[in-house]
Amino acid sequence: MSNKVAVYRKEHFNAAHRLYNSQWSDEQNAAVFGKCSLPNYHGHNYEVEVRVTGEIDEATGFVMDMKKLSDLLQEKVLVKFDHKNLNLDTEEFRSLNPTAENIVIVIYNLLRPHIETSLDLFIRLYETPRNFVEYPVFIK
Repeated sequence: MSNKVAVYRKEHFNAAHRLYNSQWSDEQNAAVFGKCSLPNYHGHNYEVEVRVTGEIDEATGFVMDMKKLSDLLQEKVLVKFDHKNLNLDTEEFRSLNPTAENIVIVIYNLLRPHIETSLDLFIRLYETPRNFVEYPVFIK
């Protein structure tokens, strides 16, 4: 039997965004994105959960040092996105619509290069307490 264990870290950040496709008219954007496409943006109090899964290291007893995971989230995600306008203040969303689906993939891609390849990484992002997305998705 495998001794895989999942460790989690939860953080939050506040950010504004506008859902908008520049190839569409204002009317089409309003029809698809509703109030989320208003030109003066809107904000969310995002919650991000990071799960790292792997074998326990015999020397440390850790799957991953939780302090290192916390620092990584701070450096790679929170500093970039907290109290920012995602459309205007971030390189990641200058030409990518900042939907929750796109944000969760961007967060994954920011973290993945800094976590050992032997460890699995999973991200859950809450846009509201009732709306959340997950990446990657494993379909059986």
